[in-house]
Amino acid sequence: MKPVYVINGFLESGKTEFITYTLAQPYFQIGGRTLLIVCEEGENEYDAQLLKLSRTVLELIEDESQFQPAKLIELEKKHKPERIIIEYNGMWNYKEMKLPWHWKIEQQITTIDASTFPMYFTNMKSLLAEQIRSSELIIFNRCDGVEDLSSYKRNVKAINQKAEIVFEDANGEINEIMEEDLPYDLKTDVIELNNDSYGIWYLDSLDHLERYEGKTVRFTAMVLKPKDFPTGYFVPGRMAMTCCADDMAFLGFACEYERADSLSDKQWVKVTAKVSKEYFADYQGEGPVLHALGVEQTKAPKETVISFV
Repeated sequence: MKPVYVINGFLESGKTEFITYTLAQPYFQIGGRTLLIVCEEGENEYDAQLLKLSRTVLELIEDESQFQPAKLIELEKKHKPERIIIEYNGMWNYKEMKLPWHWKIEQQITTIDASTFPMYFTNMKSLLAEQIRSSELIIFNRCDGVEDLSSYKRNVKAINQKAEIVFEDANGEINEIMEEDLPYDLKTDVIELNNDSYGIWYLDSLDHLERYEGKTVRFTAMVLKPKDFPTGYFVPGRMAMTCCADDMAFLGFACEYERADSLSDKQWVKVTAKVSKEYFADYQGEGPVLHALGVEQTKAPKETVISFV
């Protein structure tokens, strides 16, 4: 299998800078040739000396109709590379990308210009979502002067919960979002979650479970009872719009409740529970587990679907 590294992002999002930085690293000075396929030309160009030093050959494919397996195999036969880097055109739908059967994507990275992110997220959300949906790493660069990075992170995490997100400004990587940016007080006896804060709490719990261990939360939730779930457990959660009306996800954590068998799927309940960090088989590791202190039947909220926008 031929290893492929895909770098996504809209024009001037920092793709070329990222690839240039990577090619210049000592760990990348490895044996064999690298085929770099560039799908659009921006303001920044690749240095010929760097390409030579890193044994990289560059091929340009600017027409989406030419980005087909047959053309890619032709380039592979021409250059016989050990690895392939694709600087993909952000205006091409990543979902439609077709690679030769023996090309295996080892890593997908998306670069985002933080200064233009709100515009793209508002006007080209579907294209942006396809870029980041399968990316292991999301790099927000040019974050200088951006105050609400926490909302950027929530928008991305709603689409791809497993992605590592890095924020960078002119001085380098920016530290994580602080607790004071959260829309609730972690010091209260019970953290009350509403439609606006539930999704934030859910995503922040995935990244910073230590903030919530031993704390009590209360929220309105829909009941989910997965097949083969352990006796005495259910999942209270909310449906969330992660990109558009056709792209929904159920967000919730396992909850221990002695009367879980009495609950029905899609029933609405008010849950008060203590948060812990535990091993849970369905997580395939440790994660947030709730221990119910109270579960009461309630009415469905006026807005049953939450949003991360």
